[in-house]
Amino acid sequence: MCLLFRLYFLARRMHLSWVKSALVLWRNIMIKVGIAGITGYTGEELIRCLYQHPKVKISSLYARIEKPIHFSSIAPRFNKKIDLMCEPLNAEHMGDNCDIVFLALPHTVSMEFVPFLLKKGKRVIDLSADYRIPKDSYELWYKHEHTDSENLTQAVYGLPEINREKIKGAKLLSNPGCYPTSIILGLAPISKLISQCLIEPIIDSKSGTSGAGKKAEASFLFTEVDENLRCYKANEHQHIPEIEHFLSYEAGANIKVHFSPHLLPVRRGIMSTIYLNHESFSSIENIQKMYNDFYKNEPFVRVRPLGKFPEILDVAETNYCDIGIKFARGMLIIVSVIDNLLKGASGQAVQNMNIMCGFDEKEGLF
Repeated sequence: MCLLFRLYFLARRMHLSWVKSALVLWRNIMIKVGIAGITGYTGEELIRCLYQHPKVKISSLYARIEKPIHFSSIAPRFNKKIDLMCEPLNAEHMGDNCDIVFLALPHTVSMEFVPFLLKKGKRVIDLSADYRIPKDSYELWYKHEHTDSENLTQAVYGLPEINREKIKGAKLLSNPGCYPTSIILGLAPISKLISQCLIEPIIDSKSGTSGAGKKAEASFLFTEVDENLRCYKANEHQHIPEIEHFLSYEAGANIKVHFSPHLLPVRRGIMSTIYLNHESFSSIENIQKMYNDFYKNEPFVRVRPLGKFPEILDVAETNYCDIGIKFARGMLIIVSVIDNLLKGASGQAVQNMNIMCGFDEKEGLF
């Protein structure tokens, strides 16, 4: 299986039609995947998506536990569906029985395992922030030394709408953050215009509580979150460098943003409302056309008619990003909504796997 897997990707990179023809059987072969970090929300969503994927077999599971435990003890809803033991994290053993490994681990932890997995010839999809931004930015914003500079420079940022061609040949894929996904997709069609006009977008984002993960902190207790709305890390959130870095990448020039996140009393979903005040946005019809043209062939981005804004419930439990724009009183207003656990994490990771493997991009996703 591993040899066939490598030949397939060699053919894709070298455009060898005769090899591609010889490997047409690949599309009918199940790939084996391993998942590390299955006790968190993103890990659980990964399993749900991959379990229903017609071309994937979940072959190994790992978590930050002291001894092996049956997966059904961790997630009873999968009892009699996935008959696997969940093993403790072990760099030497991870990836022994799979072709692709998903790392749904906390920030700063993934870099401990990525070098071992890559040396074993595995493809890695990392859902943490460890391989998203340059080393100096990472150490500044995450307050932690980055110990894998070599692989950091080789990682491919996994936002399909702006990086699909590079994703196809990626060995190490860095899955985007949830806030950056909603914001970058909301601004990518006009990123060049933003940079040319020296505009600094003002971004107000609101996320469901699952975006914070399973943290045992008082601020995330039901009684603290219910019927409440809280702003946190205003204009100093660690996702700012990721947003600025990849908007600048898309624009080909530096872009600076002002970003304030808020915690919503809902389980899942993100709404990013973006404000841009500039005379260049006087023709709203042209801006709408830029969005329609940019996303016309994207399977998971839906642009609303002019002046219509999406809601979180429109995308909850799906891998879609819905975008609406409006021009009012000299202000361009953009609303971008996603499910933070799917398009903002696990669903996008599966979408990236599909691209890497040459599968239909929508396989296993809704």
